[in-house]
Amino acid sequence: MATVQELGRRVRAVTNTRKLTKAMELVASARLRRAQERIEAMRPFADRMLELMAGTARASASVRSLPLLQRREVRRVALVPVTGDRGLAGAFNAQVLRRTVALYRELQGRGIEVRWLPVGRKGISTLRFSRFELDSQWGGFSDNPSYSDAQAIAHRLTELYVEGEVDRVVVVYNAFVSALTQKVTLTDVLPISEEMLETDDEERERDRLAGDFIFEPEPEQILERLLPVYLETELYRALLESAASEQGARMTAMRNATKSAGELIENLTLARNRARQAEITQEILEVVAGADALTQS
Repeated sequence: MATVQELGRRVRAVTNTRKLTKAMELVASARLRRAQERIEAMRPFADRMLELMAGTARASASVRSLPLLQRREVRRVALVPVTGDRGLAGAFNAQVLRRTVALYRELQGRGIEVRWLPVGRKGISTLRFSRFELDSQWGGFSDNPSYSDAQAIAHRLTELYVEGEVDRVVVVYNAFVSALTQKVTLTDVLPISEEMLETDDEERERDRLAGDFIFEPEPEQILERLLPVYLETELYRALLESAASEQGARMTAMRNATKSAGELIENLTLARNRARQAEITQEILEVVAGADALTQS
């Protein structure tokens, strides 16, 4: 049975741990609010970008010749799992890697070659430990991704696709639903879907009423320049979603850890009080026994 001193040391250690987890919960909460604000600020830009591309595509004679829209038989796939740079976020990193590895095995079973391009130090270290060969890797910005980070990733993915080294690019990340919920999402970012450039009848009627537009240079050339920007925007959205999900997962994990530490402190304090009571009772018994011995003598 543990002594009063040992239980006291454990209570102090768990108390210090609870202070740390509480501080991490507060930090994650503040970062989560900032991440949500960045996502909300970015959404109008993404929507306008899509509208601009759709309008330009409608004015184009043909878009099938554009490199990022060309579809071909899938023989090589690039997998881009987006994880965090740090742990202590519950199952945030593990669920992305688990889903990506499951997709890898599925593709391998179909005889498709897979190339790994992970984002986030936790994913990089895990894949290296599992002996996977990494084509490219990015890390160090999971808490606060910038547009330039998305540009760097998009440039490499575009290079691989245009040169024919991969025929499909899949990004796996945690989409932010709420602070308590993160949904693992698989998104095909290349080739860019032609359906994305299609619009409904209402938008076509609005374009007709607005009159004809004169494009300079040609619509096909404008769209060719817009498609890489769209890819960068989609990757930036995934990075922001992942950043918000990571902070939400960390906040929830630290809150649960703080609660568990509190319960453990209560149990240890109760055990310490019982041990102290047992020691006092033992001392009283020894004093009484000593007094009886003196009386009898």
